[in-house]
Formats: sequence, C-alpha cells, structure tokens
Amino acid sequence: MASVAALYTPEVLMLATGLTAWPLEDGLTIRGDARSASCGSTLGVGLALDADGRIARIGMAAQACAVGQAAAAIMAGAAVGRDANDFAAAERALVAWLADGGDMPDWPGLAAIAPARDFPGRHGAILLGWRAVIAALSSYAAGR
Repeated sequence: MASVAALYTPEVLMLATGLTAWPLEDGLTIRGDARSASCGSTLGVGLALDADGRIARIGMAAQACAVGQAAAAIMAGAAVGRDANDFAAAERALVAWLADGGDMPDWPGLAAIAPARDFPGRHGAILLGWRAVIAALSSYAAGR
C-alpha cells in the first residue's frame, strides 16, 4: 500500500493553492459541474470560447481535496486552445491510466499527481476538471 504522504507533496499543495489563478468570473457564461462519487468533491467551471470553439478563458470553483484541486490546476494550465475533442480524448486517456496503469496521458503537468493513481478513492477527484469542462462544452453545444 502506498503512503498517503506521497499524495501531499509540496508540488501538489502548491498546485492546489494556485487554483486561485482561475477564478470563476461572471463573464464565463458557459458552465459545467462535476462531482466525484467516491469522495464527494465538486468542481464548477466557467468558459469563454474563441470563434473556433476552443477555450479562450477558464475559471473554476472547487470543493475538493488537495489532489483534486491540484489536478484541476493542471487541467486549467493547459486548457486554453483546446476543444471538446481534446477534452474527451484526455478524459478517456486519464480513465485508462488510472484504471489500468497504462501510459500517462499526454497532458502537461500530470507527473505531479502520478502517486494518486495508487489511491482509487482519489480517482474521481482527479477527473473533476476534465469532466466539468466536458459537461460545460456539451451543454453549450446542445443549447446552440
């Protein structure tokens, strides 16, 4: 069994507190939410898109553990310029990585939370950011 201390490294804690760099502002009107069934953590996102349907700005409000907040910060740090297909592919790759221990997905910064893969109770929190963005983009596409 992996040590819980491996989860809360200085890098993870720094990322978690850095989530304030992406405030959920009123002007970010494309909204989505995600909730982890395993731990109850939640994340709300707001987006602004460019003319091509790619993320131009992102904001978040989290009620999550440090690992969930760190994962959301990692997601947000590379969200600008990506679209719904990018997020769907990343979410599938993350699920496979967490479940099967395959290759780490190609998303900048994920190495910081790699130890959390050994803690299935944290998997839902790790996925919050990607799932909230997918929910926002899906609701936006349905409402057009």
